[in-house]
Amino acid sequence: MSTSTVSAATPSKHPFERRVEEVKPSKTLKRSPRCTDLKNLPNRDLNAIIMDYFISEGYPDAARMLAKEANIKPTADEHSISERVAIRNAIHCGDIQSAIERINELNPQILDSDQTLHFSLLNLQLIELIKPVITSQSADPTPALDFATSQLAPRVSVNREFLEDLERTMSLLIFPLESLQPQLARLLQPSLRIEVASKVNEAILQMQGKRREAKIKDLVRLRAWAENKARESKKDIPAKLTLGLDGDKDHRREHEDGLDHDDDDDDERHGNGADIMVH
Repeated sequence: MSTSTVSAATPSKHPFERRVEEVKPSKTLKRSPRCTDLKNLPNRDLNAIIMDYFISEGYPDAARMLAKEANIKPTADEHSISERVAIRNAIHCGDIQSAIERINELNPQILDSDQTLHFSLLNLQLIELIKPVITSQSADPTPALDFATSQLAPRVSVNREFLEDLERTMSLLIFPLESLQPQLARLLQPSLRIEVASKVNEAILQMQGKRREAKIKDLVRLRAWAENKARESKKDIPAKLTLGLDGDKDHRREHEDGLDHDDDDDDERHGNGADIMVH
């Protein structure tokens, strides 16, 4: 009695992907007997990049765990990271006044030397004062108007570039919430808090004599630039180049096997990520 088997077709790799596999550091080092003493070099480089990200973006617990597991020394003390985390969390929560006070306690020169950043924080504080006014008919707009008059208007008279931002923010009090234009609706989204918090974090790092942002961001931009240049030159590369992250692998696996994976898988993959927004 004969049996038949059904074999799943294995998608062939693009020549570019095969080349990438060939030049991976782990494979290159394994093939070279003279590189035995350097076999851990790629891991050390990777750990250093990850550590730099944890420190720059303000994740002291993750930095501590990585330092312990990889036997490396953090490049910043935990206290300095915690100060930036407290400021970031205050901005994410909408407590802009507390964030400004913490920044000034850390170093008054940060805001004194960067009027654009200071205005962005004050403008965000004004938006937080306007939010209850436009979401509740009984809220009093006086605090928001007084704040705009005393804190932002004088800065506009000194720097006219701030006028457009202030006018846009004050427009929130004029137009109905349900009919706001996208550029106005964006002011009410949590993404604006994240954007301002990121700028504050970069300013603090720069004032401390450090890089404004993590090295890995430069690497991602460099990779995107290289890919664009390759496509402009009509190089033979895949239609989509992933970053090689777990999410990329899952997306490719779903595309190849045609299966829809449960939402629970997504929760499991992302559940351990840091919650950076507080509603």
